[in-house]
Amino acid sequence: MKAVGFKRYLPITDPDSFLDVELEKPVAKGRDVLVSVKAIAVNPVDTKVRAPKEGSEDPPRVIGYDASGIVEAVGDEVELFSVGDEVFYAGDITRSGSNAECQLMDERIVGRKPAKLNFAQAAALPLTAITAYESFFDRLGIDIGGANKGESLLIIGGGGGVGSIGIQLAKLAGLTVIATASRRKSAEWVTDLGADFVINHKHDMVEQVRAAGFKYVDHIAIFNDMSHWSTCVELIRPQGGIVTIDNTDADMPMAAMKTKCASLHWEFMFARSMYTTPDMIKQHELLNFIADGIDKGDIKTTVNEIISPINAENLKKAHALVERGDAIGKVVLADWE
Repeated sequence: MKAVGFKRYLPITDPDSFLDVELEKPVAKGRDVLVSVKAIAVNPVDTKVRAPKEGSEDPPRVIGYDASGIVEAVGDEVELFSVGDEVFYAGDITRSGSNAECQLMDERIVGRKPAKLNFAQAAALPLTAITAYESFFDRLGIDIGGANKGESLLIIGGGGGVGSIGIQLAKLAGLTVIATASRRKSAEWVTDLGADFVINHKHDMVEQVRAAGFKYVDHIAIFNDMSHWSTCVELIRPQGGIVTIDNTDADMPMAAMKTKCASLHWEFMFARSMYTTPDMIKQHELLNFIADGIDKGDIKTTVNEIISPINAENLKKAHALVERGDAIGKVVLADWE
């Protein structure tokens, strides 16, 4: 089968940072489904895994953590899917990735593809939807059914992939959303997705949030980087909660978090699959929730650029876009040559 992989961890500008390769097609066993991949998306985690470092891979390493496609075969313990089903999923960081014509995936972290979307539109959603959903409803404890209606949520990085779907999920739960965006195009993007207020995270956010009428906010989601930590501590209400997806090595003074009795939550959407947690099937369920929301018209895809076909040259272009921070929404690659 065709795949895009790499043998060394190189800068994306290096001609060998991605290679077109041929690999043996895997065989479905147990609870695995074998998916014929039709479209993939690129996320910051892809660029971090591929980033320059020591070491080499033989056979070439295949990464990729967003895909949509068609079930080609099923293992003997599969109960949720049949051959021919259209699916989408974010994958498992401990296994071979989606940058290949076929991929094995545990059925418990796979969802049905939204009927109203094509494969490219669907591939934009899984990783970011899982991350945003888990951040709000599993980590911060917000009620998806609306029990927290009217409470405020500050989303830092509103124009990115996670922020784009996060705005929509927060509005479904009835929250008042303050989203950050630093460019005119990204500000227009988050407004179109439903943000109630837009502020610029490259300027004084405390001043902007308070000018909008909020002394404190009830919840904060850090969906870009931890450089805004002190601002978040200042803005979170007493007994409020902050969730972050960023790295854990930032300087994070905690004194004011203690006096406010505020909580900090880490979100890492691969945790359930990495540790095979007893509730691993929740990712199947929440992906189906997203698919239902799409098909009802309550949620829309966050794809903003589609590149075709799927090959090493185009994957380099997509990684470069994501690494530069130029992408608004999601960058997707569709169709094999």
